[in-house]
Amino acid sequence: MKIKHTIAAIAVLLCMIPAGAQRYKTIDKSIAVVGNELITVSDLENEIQMMRAQGQGVSDRATRCRLLENMMQSKLFLMQARLDSLTVNQDMVEASLNEQMARVRTALGGDEQTEAYFGKSLYQLRKDWKQQFQDNSLIQQEQGEIAKSIPEITPWDVKQYLDTADVDKLPVIPIKYKMSQICLYPDREKAKMECKQRLLALRERIMNGEKFSTLARLYSEDPGSSRKGGELGMASRDIFWPAFSDAAMSLKPGSISQIVETPDGFHIIQVIEKKGDMFNARHILLKPKYTEEDQEKAFKMLDSLKTVIEKGETKFETIAFYRSEDPATRTNGGQMADPNTGSAYFEIDQIKPEDYAAVKDLQPGEISEPIASRDNEGRDGNLVYKIIRLDKIVPSHTATFENDYTELLNVVQNSKQMEAIDQFIDKKIAETYIIIDPIFGDCDFSREGWKAKVRK
Repeated sequence: MKIKHTIAAIAVLLCMIPAGAQRYKTIDKSIAVVGNELITVSDLENEIQMMRAQGQGVSDRATRCRLLENMMQSKLFLMQARLDSLTVNQDMVEASLNEQMARVRTALGGDEQTEAYFGKSLYQLRKDWKQQFQDNSLIQQEQGEIAKSIPEITPWDVKQYLDTADVDKLPVIPIKYKMSQICLYPDREKAKMECKQRLLALRERIMNGEKFSTLARLYSEDPGSSRKGGELGMASRDIFWPAFSDAAMSLKPGSISQIVETPDGFHIIQVIEKKGDMFNARHILLKPKYTEEDQEKAFKMLDSLKTVIEKGETKFETIAFYRSEDPATRTNGGQMADPNTGSAYFEIDQIKPEDYAAVKDLQPGEISEPIASRDNEGRDGNLVYKIIRLDKIVPSHTATFENDYTELLNVVQNSKQMEAIDQFIDKKIAETYIIIDPIFGDCDFSREGWKAKVRK
């Protein structure tokens, strides 16, 4: 089942937790003082532990030097954020904290396992992690304030950048495609109804005595759980789609739910165990199926529309407006836009593979054969049949003021922002009370200012 957060994401999140379970004891001491902020050996070792958990190679000396510098740098931003009286959005912190708690408890299998792993109570973990979320929020806000302090970038700034930058270092604009489409959808309601009928038949077989786990192995379309008889494992209700969690939490152990719809498809659920806001359940997931007849019908219609356009009887834009079933593009004459940027121009890696395969050999103005693709709705998109017109190809080229002003503006703006942040760090190092333990005196810090702060 595709829950709201994948198990892989949960594993990564565990690796990111600074309060990672300490499997060993160490003598703690302060290794750096930045203003009124301390950095201890355990703080640094927690970061090393995270890197190892993520499978990163750790060169003990060089890695510790780099991490210490990053931690001291963060303290500078945190101190300034407090001086600037920046405030934390507590609602966002609480939401992020609850999400993290749900993921960790699910990954470790429950409250007791979580407390044993970290050697702390859930109360203390929440307290520690909440402080980390609050600090990170202030640090990010302060960096944003510094970035916003730079003057507005003007065309003169962009022109100056082009006149002074090394030609070999100017940004290269990748090849881009501009496209329009006419879309037809299969009969989704019919497919949903047939899917529900199949699921009802399976539920009836379970109610008549067949094992839920056996049917899950045979028929469930959730590859992650089907091989385990549909079992999902003990998890927080917040991990799953709300409709799924609500249905599971309303069941008594052993009982079978009615059909539950989520963005993943249709489910029946059998609860195995409930404990507080956590549960372990089995489920069978089925997804709507579309037939060759659906595709043949749509392709035949799209072929006829393509023929009408190519004969010049009706414009592509007119047919898109009246016949296309994609509400996001039909009112623009079928013109497609990148859902992430809103731009009408797509880089290759922004185009759906099916769409790119259809247009890669076309010349501007040509229309593809009918294809099956996915729309931009939901997580995986819905099946859609379409024809695509390739409107324009912009070849890869070195950015120019006339054709790529927006891209160049972003480059200059980012450069100015990074320069402002660098100046802030250097200034704060010089004027802040900082002491670094001499055991880090031979570190090759990226900023010279740190070396002067090593205790003699």
